[in-house]
Amino acid sequence: MGTNNRIRTAATILLITAAVFVFLEHAWAGVLRDRWISRAISRGVEKNQEEARAALELYQVRRIELFHENLKRSYYLYVPKVPRESYPLVFIIHGGGGSALGAVRMADMNELAEKEGFIIAYPNGTGPYEDALLTFNAGNCCGEAYQSQVNDTVFFRAMIDDIGRRYKIDARRIFAAGLSNGGKMAYKLAYELSDVFAAVAPVEGSFDFNDPAVVNPVSLIIFHGTQDEHILYNGGAPRKTLDKKVKRVDRSVAYAVSYWVKNNGCDPVPGKVKTGHVIRESYGGGREGAEVELYTIEGQGHAWPGGKSGLRYGNVDPPTQEISATQLMWEFFKRHPRIKTG
Repeated sequence: MGTNNRIRTAATILLITAAVFVFLEHAWAGVLRDRWISRAISRGVEKNQEEARAALELYQVRRIELFHENLKRSYYLYVPKVPRESYPLVFIIHGGGGSALGAVRMADMNELAEKEGFIIAYPNGTGPYEDALLTFNAGNCCGEAYQSQVNDTVFFRAMIDDIGRRYKIDARRIFAAGLSNGGKMAYKLAYELSDVFAAVAPVEGSFDFNDPAVVNPVSLIIFHGTQDEHILYNGGAPRKTLDKKVKRVDRSVAYAVSYWVKNNGCDPVPGKVKTGHVIRESYGGGREGAEVELYTIEGQGHAWPGGKSGLRYGNVDPPTQEISATQLMWEFFKRHPRIKTG
């Protein structure tokens, strides 16, 4: 019996020791993983900060900071070299986890702004770093901005006022475009600031509001790929997301189009043209000349049409090269100033 007891005791000790080693191994692996992620993020942030310093010369933009609702906020501004009596203003809004400088690369619009004579503002969202991993509170996402309920709509008003103190802005020609979280924000600006924005261009975004129609008509040009798994073309919970803490269900592209066609008083029967993998639907005849255009890109995922591949350009998936969202949205903006102001 003594021998059996010693054997059982030894076996128990071995099992406990093995369990402790397994626990420590997993715990240490978790520590190593967390350290690796932290260092990877730090390296990415450092690289982004280096690019931020280089961007002042490379992109010919300047960084502007302002304090708003107890937060230090920032945006980058591109102003054409040839002065004008007044400037149209275009906001380009980065996606979730991106930055204003990513939006500069994504839209590649500065050369067009120089040629056409409009100002571009590239706002930064909020987050743990100054120029990286930033988000906007766009209604049902994203990240820290959504969780903290940052009032980004009011931040856009503050930017417009700030830019207006520096340059003469044409109040009839204020526009916004954005990708993903930025596309959602563009929809939100049309919804909440219809007295300010003449037209917006959501790219791979979703419109997730269902309250009564807004007061003023706002023209929209919408771009969305049928294979987007981050914001689904037909709506629903995302199949892929980096925002694990927020559970959301997005509305479909059809819902956004239907809402704005009705709100703007457009003809519900669109003109429709298909070229290659791109389907263009145009709903005209709206109040004060308002229009809704939808570009459906068959087979495209989460990307800015006509852009460059890679996350540094804001594109999760390869973008189509059959059209240029940048060129098309500016041509659309030019055709749709606000008829009424004030």
